[in-house]
Amino acid sequence: MGKEIAKLEPQKLWNNFYNLTQIPRPSKKEERIIAFVEKFGIDLGLETIVDQTGNVIIRKPATKGFENRQGVILQGHLDMVPQKNSDTIHDFEADPIQAYIEGEWVTAKGTTLGADNGIGAAAAMAILESNDIEHGPIEALFTIDEETGMTGATELKPNFLKGDILINLDSEDEGELYIGCAGGINTTAIFNYSEENPKENYKSYRIAVKGLKGGHSGLDIILKRGNANLIMNKILIKANEHFGIMLSEIEGGNLRNAIPREAFALVAIPQEKDLLFIKLVKEIKAQFLDVLTDDEGLSISLEEIDMPKKFIDTKTTTNLLNSISICPNGVIKMIDALPDVVETSSNLAVVKSENGQIKVLSLQRSSSEEAKNKLCVELKELFEEYNAKVIQDGDYPGWNPNPDSDILSTMKNVYLENFGKTPEVKVIHAGLECGILGATYPNWDMISFGPTIRFPHSPDEKVNIKSVDMFWKYLIETLKNIPVK
Repeated sequence: MGKEIAKLEPQKLWNNFYNLTQIPRPSKKEERIIAFVEKFGIDLGLETIVDQTGNVIIRKPATKGFENRQGVILQGHLDMVPQKNSDTIHDFEADPIQAYIEGEWVTAKGTTLGADNGIGAAAAMAILESNDIEHGPIEALFTIDEETGMTGATELKPNFLKGDILINLDSEDEGELYIGCAGGINTTAIFNYSEENPKENYKSYRIAVKGLKGGHSGLDIILKRGNANLIMNKILIKANEHFGIMLSEIEGGNLRNAIPREAFALVAIPQEKDLLFIKLVKEIKAQFLDVLTDDEGLSISLEEIDMPKKFIDTKTTTNLLNSISICPNGVIKMIDALPDVVETSSNLAVVKSENGQIKVLSLQRSSSEEAKNKLCVELKELFEEYNAKVIQDGDYPGWNPNPDSDILSTMKNVYLENFGKTPEVKVIHAGLECGILGATYPNWDMISFGPTIRFPHSPDEKVNIKSVDMFWKYLIETLKNIPVK
């Protein structure tokens, strides 16, 4: 299905991207892609190193006449977000991505595409294997586990890389240059529950919330898309208030950095209330469709099922529903000086019951450490008030913008000369690895750019073909214009 992708221009880049789609590479399962990229560097006869964490570094000497230029680190991550539609059969640890061309875009069949950050990695690989591109000393840094913990960036050792300029290839809007990003932290609330037997004269249902667009919990949080966990919670808490429900199982979302698109629950209600329950669900669906203008595909279905054998105890059910109902979610604050840019946000990403516990996973992002810490304290106190154990980990720093950056000046001039306009300079509400890498290598001058990618972290992910060509030309011209040491 996807071989035609390898024939797109620039062919070297697209061929490498196609090869990456054929290798399973979900976060924390990068063994095969690490081996593939290592072999790629070795086969080119280039110095290739795999560090203790699994990051791959490939060094390419400067082309003739460019030996005196500052060294450039081309950086991207190898892992991808594994998201699929519930009706799609796909094993992210075994199956290749079924990518294909759809009009002006490349997308995938029912799964994430992996253009985030496969396009960036493919571009670096194309530079490494090209013989007709002028550039100074190049180090390609392929990090691992960016999507779930930024482990590769965090574990990168100081004094290991030799370059002066980091060009991160992981942004998602052509014509934009990023010089700052948000930091983040994970919050996990754990509710321990006991089991209860079903009550007499109750009827059981499977509730399914589906059809939401989801998306990147940083880039897309400003779009106010529906959160499947909050929609499910609204159904359950209202049904509990009106009828008194029993909750057997609940599962919604599966990744902290993706807005949850689907949620499911097994519940029992008093048999004589079943028609009122069905009516309530229809009313709640209509309410959400009225306000979720970007999620017209929302569906909420009820399926009568056999009575589950065990249920979560009533007290824990009530604590869970009440805590989620007041849990901060979405945009918390915009940046005062940049009113179109999100400063602080929270994504209620995963709710899952299993083995005597219900885990509620969320991700908080902010370009302000003070605001991030304040939000974390609020969440911790909230969930602890409802008898949950709270764990907060994975804290990573933001990237403070430097408007006087030399590489920023260079790339603005290069874009103007080649495309006839000045690129936009932005701060992104997402966790680029630049913040972490810059803490380890404070001497680096850093910038991030990329082609146009839409709906990352969701099965609707797609990359614009024309923008990839522009991204590639921009990268080549930038490398020609890197300042001397």
